[in-house]
Amino acid sequence: MGKEGTPQITKRTTRSSSSTADSSNAIATKTVNAPRPPSIISDLTFGEEPMSLDALLSSFPGRRLQVLELLQLIGPLNSPMFPLFIYGGASTGKSSVVLQVFKHLNRPFVYSSCRTCYSPRILFESMLNQLLLHRRNAGNGYSSMKRCERPADFVNFLREALTDVVNNLKEPIKKASSKELLKPGHGRMIYLIFDHLELIQEWDKSSGIILLLFNLFDILKMSEVGLIFISNVSPDAYYSNTGHVEPIPVYFPDYTEDNLCQIFMRNQANPKLFSSFLDVVLRPFCRMTRRVDELSAAFPLLFKKYCEPLSDLGLAPTEDMKRKLFSHLQPHIAPSLNEIFRVQYESRVDVKAKEKVRRKGNIRKLGIEDALDEIDFHMSISAKYLLISAFLASRNPATLDAALFDSMGGSDNRKRKRKASQTSMEKKENTENELLMRGPGTFPLERLLAIFQCLTSVGEGSLEEGQREDGGVMAEDGDVGLMSDVLLQLSTLCNANFIMKGGTCPLEGSTRYRSTVSEEMALKVARSLRFPLSKYLYRR
Repeated sequence: MGKEGTPQITKRTTRSSSSTADSSNAIATKTVNAPRPPSIISDLTFGEEPMSLDALLSSFPGRRLQVLELLQLIGPLNSPMFPLFIYGGASTGKSSVVLQVFKHLNRPFVYSSCRTCYSPRILFESMLNQLLLHRRNAGNGYSSMKRCERPADFVNFLREALTDVVNNLKEPIKKASSKELLKPGHGRMIYLIFDHLELIQEWDKSSGIILLLFNLFDILKMSEVGLIFISNVSPDAYYSNTGHVEPIPVYFPDYTEDNLCQIFMRNQANPKLFSSFLDVVLRPFCRMTRRVDELSAAFPLLFKKYCEPLSDLGLAPTEDMKRKLFSHLQPHIAPSLNEIFRVQYESRVDVKAKEKVRRKGNIRKLGIEDALDEIDFHMSISAKYLLISAFLASRNPATLDAALFDSMGGSDNRKRKRKASQTSMEKKENTENELLMRGPGTFPLERLLAIFQCLTSVGEGSLEEGQREDGGVMAEDGDVGLMSDVLLQLSTLCNANFIMKGGTCPLEGSTRYRSTVSEEMALKVARSLRFPLSKYLYRR
């Protein structure tokens, strides 16, 4: 029970089994819109005898506080509730606890996992099919009751289905026959459970889907509907500046070593033998992981190896026997630690990295090299030009600014120099080494702004386009127009350590700056602007 995974529910897998497969669409639609008898509404529950509270608490070692908190937040029968956000690490019992709590409460609910419902349409239709008591089979071509792709359609269909379910839950018990009586414990509340919510972040337009789910409480405005979200990540990962009712968080911490011992000790044929085995392996494995699913994969193989010297598995081990079993198992523990916990599921970061590499490979095959120079962070167009300007001001001598940034533009228009002598070449090489040891030079703010204005005159079109995208304001009194917030951009670059202050010149009395970006980084930024940086970079 403590193991989190896809819940296995016997009754709910046979939902809507009373519907015939060969019914026509008209009959199916009529059946859906018609009031459903209480016996069908009860199909939204487990359909078994409710689990007692003591059995529920004993089923989940280390989860007593979470179970009692959930029961308190869900509230008594027919009491409205705020949305709940249940979060914690993987395999901490979140899904299992929630489902078994509803088995204890014996109330109708709908459960959908974003692991199996891997797209918005599948998620929407899964919820609607369960509410409409529709089961896909060969008779209906494995089609859903409602085709739903747009969030707006999902909201409308969901409101209709929920209204129908709630009205049937409110039907007087006396209208049903004695065998179809709806148990009073069901109440008139219906609960929607969304599991593995973090997987939505990998979908296209994921932010819109997450906001839709969090806003269902405000959109539906139905006091008979409860919303429960289950996630492996904290609520901070879903933060948004849009207004919606914040779900009440319920945290599931990792299992302690004692909790894991209680979980694995259940249903053991020889508890004393298995307890001696856990005394050997549990502590070193808990240093690596506390996930029940990973430990469940490792322990059976090790326990089999642990029991190899025994002829009778029913014996209670003595101290001498424990030492012999430990000596037999000890060489196998370290290899198991190294091999059994290889990551079976790639993390989202690894998946995104592989997608990026695959995308770059496709781009390289198509011969499109510009897309390979994407920078890994967002930067406005004006900030990119300012960063390039600072790089050039640090690398180029100030005496060559007039030649490099003349009206014709670039260093290609400089006069051709005659061939240098061997002495001058050696002198130049020594000067280059000296400048290399000094590092990037400093420059005043006036020189930075002058270079910035020259560069933006070359890339005026891209700068204006970037300003329209970023919502910036261009000055109206210049041909190119310096950014009104150029000083703010400079401050931002300084805070990001792209540019640093290099002290104050005693003669000029103004602050000097120095660029800290590498040439590779500057070239990458320049390529994103399609700006010919090498044309303006002085090569000593």
